Amino acid sequence: MASSSLARILSRQLHISARRHALSKFSMPAMSPTMTEGGIASWKKAEGETFSAGDVLLEIETDKATIDVEAQDDGILAKIIAQDGSKNVAVGSLIAILAEEGDDLSGAAQMASEAASAPPPPKEEKTPQPPKAEEAPKPAPSQARSQESKPELAKGERIFASPIAKKIALERGIPLAQLKGTGPEGRIIREDVEKYQPPTAAASATTAASSLGPTASLPEYTDTPVSNMRRVIGSRLTQSKQELPHYYLTVEINMDKVMKLREVFNKTLGEKDKAAKLSVNDFILKAVACALNDVPEANSAWLGEVIRQYKKADISLAVATPTGLITPIVKDVGSKGLATISSEAKALAKKARDGKLAPQDYQGGTFTVSNLGMFDIDHFTAIINPPQSCILAVGSTKPTIVPAPEEERGFKTVNMMKVTLSSDHRTVDGAVGARWMTAFKGYLENPLTFML
Repeated sequence: MASSSLARILSRQLHISARRHALSKFSMPAMSPTMTEGGIASWKKAEGETFSAGDVLLEIETDKATIDVEAQDDGILAKIIAQDGSKNVAVGSLIAILAEEGDDLSGAAQMASEAASAPPPPKEEKTPQPPKAEEAPKPAPSQARSQESKPELAKGERIFASPIAKKIALERGIPLAQLKGTGPEGRIIREDVEKYQPPTAAASATTAASSLGPTASLPEYTDTPVSNMRRVIGSRLTQSKQELPHYYLTVEINMDKVMKLREVFNKTLGEKDKAAKLSVNDFILKAVACALNDVPEANSAWLGEVIRQYKKADISLAVATPTGLITPIVKDVGSKGLATISSEAKALAKKARDGKLAPQDYQGGTFTVSNLGMFDIDHFTAIINPPQSCILAVGSTKPTIVPAPEEERGFKTVNMMKVTLSSDHRTVDGAVGARWMTAFKGYLENPLTFML
């Protein structure tokens, strides 16, 4: 009798132990080969909630977009470690504890605390490296210094706030620096922004000040934390401008035939297919691909020991989004018709603005087009997107008076567009860039040539 009771107790303990052992660590995934850190935009499942394979667990902010992370198997989200709004989370670091149905979740908190206490030891080893013998017995002061440094960062340049809190604060003109966060680790959350009210004393001071003169009653600036995307864009473009020997070639192109051909095509589509109507940019992308086929040296990349020349024109299209510039890619443009190019470019631009681009949508590319014509910009120069060799800056199309001896008046009005090619002189010599520009101009001034 006693032995059977003991057996039942032992089997129960083994069962509990096995269940606890089934808890698994969920680390920050690498959403692209170049990703080293990211942010937690939001968890789509709450602690203790079950999920099935294919369910979206969370949204991760990368340097390019916000990407959904789906569950690979069924399970339970036992413990969230990296909360909503967490920034600069290194790839591979623990962000949650997962479990299976029927597991004992009591061990999740212990696993989380062990993970939280794991990072400090390496930091303590780095600090006392020069005088190991003297500073080894002084762990407490070093811990005190690290604890003191955290508030300084929080009060200085970096303001910790959830994405929705930042958005609401920006819309309402509320300075985040004046808010006290009630979220995890003092993070500013949505409720903090919505509950914010200017002090009545400040309001009365503003009224009094308005009668005295233009004194500063409102903050003179707003600090917006730098997103991962902005940080990476700044770093890469700075590197490009410093390390790549840029040179620039500008030509003016007569767009009369493109404008007439576009008008004819769009009329045939009718009112029902408004979304499918062609833009000038669709003709530009096609002409770029044709010119790259004629002058393949421009469709290349500097890779250090080799210059890679591509056989297909995968054209990166610069798209402005609320969080920064991103360049989704229209693949193999040379093999596609104008209607296909138009629909793919529109779909990619929408995904970019919604922050839903997948890594394969923006990684790669052999040539970039940046078009600011819709903003009434006549002419500008663009920074090369390495390792690509070229980027084309496209200005607006405007009516321009040009000499015309065949006309009775001696001049005529045509639609002219100015474009500037930025090239990497390490891969594309000036003469090669000039040949490419001549080919590109020829295709746009005679668009029927790339439709035959």
